[in-house]
Amino acid sequence: MKSRKPRVTRKRRGFSLLELLAVVTILGIIAVVIIPRINFSKTAAETNANLQNMAEINSAVERWYFENGSWPASNLSDIAADADYFPDGIPQKPGGGNYTLDSDHRAQ
Repeated sequence: MKSRKPRVTRKRRGFSLLELLAVVTILGIIAVVIIPRINFSKTAAETNANLQNMAEINSAVERWYFENGSWPASNLSDIAADADYFPDGIPQKPGGGNYTLDSDHRAQ
């Protein structure tokens, strides 16, 4: 009877192609689920910030009217010059740009 040589086991170094493919697939699925949610969250945050800024400006415009008896300039330069209303300056639109007043004296 022939004697068999014992198999020499080698230590594996690295990952197999199948293991790498599985990890890349899982990461791709996670990215497909998470990236749209991040974009939606950013848009919602910008919308909420814009609404909050307009509410603050509208409140300051009404206060200006009651204290001075006239509406401020449509570019809000009057309120910007008075540090009692916005000490840090008038807020900017989240996407960039300045707020102005429409014909109804509301921020837009």
